[in-house]
Amino acid sequence: MEKDKILDRMAKICSVREYCKSEIARKVERLKGDDAIDTQAIISQLCKDKYIDENRYAAAFARDKSALQGWGEQKIRYALAAKGLTDSAIAFGLEQVEPQKAQKKMESVLAAKYRALKGGEREKFLKLVKFGAGRGYSYNQIKAFYDNIGRG
Repeated sequence: MEKDKILDRMAKICSVREYCKSEIARKVERLKGDDAIDTQAIISQLCKDKYIDENRYAAAFARDKSALQGWGEQKIRYALAAKGLTDSAIAFGLEQVEPQKAQKKMESVLAAKYRALKGGEREKFLKLVKFGAGRGYSYNQIKAFYDNIGRG
């Protein structure tokens, strides 16, 4: 496929939803096949034309994962780092998460899990910590939830 066609195709998909550089690089590599097309040149052009913006992507990703999937800060941070985003883009994205909404989502996720747990109090607490840590919440957040709401 020609460079201009790949560039147009990537611009079109980037105008529909947010993508990061690594996701677009994978798509370009698949499309170009054996052709000698510079993937970085395509990504640079998309960034220059504002189709790709790492800060914008990080913010959308962090807001969505926090609000929809109930992910905590650590899980979001690791997921963005795995996509190759810079520390500053990750920090910007995490700043865009509304703390009150994230807190409410965390409480609803942990409350649902707590209600489903069986066993003694100690066993329930340990299972809740394991579950919450897997969701990206800190031990202190989980402990505070357990102390304030979990026993109620």
